[in-house]
Amino acid sequence: MTPGARGSERPVILSIRDAALQRGPRELWSGLDLDVHAGELVAVLGPSGSGKTTLLRAILGLEPLSRGSIEVGGAPVAHRGNRRIGYIPQARPLPRDTSLRGRDLVTLGVDGHRFGLPLPRRGDRARVDALIEAVGAQGFAERPVGELSGGEQQRLRAGQALADDPPLLLCDEPLTSLDLANQQAVIGLIDRHRRERGAAVLLVTHDINPLLGKVDRILYIANGRFTLGTPQEVLRSDVLTALYGAHVFVLRAGDRLVVVGAPDAEASHHHHEGEAHA
Repeated sequence: MTPGARGSERPVILSIRDAALQRGPRELWSGLDLDVHAGELVAVLGPSGSGKTTLLRAILGLEPLSRGSIEVGGAPVAHRGNRRIGYIPQARPLPRDTSLRGRDLVTLGVDGHRFGLPLPRRGDRARVDALIEAVGAQGFAERPVGELSGGEQQRLRAGQALADDPPLLLCDEPLTSLDLANQQAVIGLIDRHRRERGAAVLLVTHDINPLLGKVDRILYIANGRFTLGTPQEVLRSDVLTALYGAHVFVLRAGDRLVVVGAPDAEASHHHHEGEAHA
């Protein structure tokens, strides 16, 4: 049983009620009710343009809901940052000429919220050292981040996001463009944080396969609708066919899931790596 399998017995960290999101004249989705419990990992799937990243932005207080409410730890989301939320963005390489050291990137998670010029506090360096060790970055923490690989940069971003031991961790396509080894490393960091700290995790991904053994529930958004349940309940041909309003087939290829025929909202690629299109 995964840590979040009995999530209903644990405190609710993220609570979303009757939420709706509109982008211009188009409503992305509406009527969303979601509780994410301590120690639970919920993956968010769906085609491009379905509102997955916009959902994360709404939780971060950067995108207003058109209806409904969002609470983190029992309090409404703030509009100027929230130390109870850690955020790991997509693995987009930083420019080669970025001179910021790996250590400096992690340090921003420790003191970047302070106004003015951050002054070192007792314990800050020890905290940064512990984060660097936790994400396995000791070998490259003193190098400029522009010289690091995408996987090394993403480990440092994870360290920055975990600086405050946040009870809620939001991840927006954190595995994109990473090789298999670095995918597993980043997944391991996220999974360890939710197991050891009891954090709730909401993770947007285009490929569920690397997470299949760890995810508790899936929120699948498509065609202005959504479905929520365990991987076994959601990743089925009949469920996705009803969601998309088109014939979709979910096949198993060894230890991987392959989705065939799912139309994408705005792009020719889809959210499951390695699938064929009908």
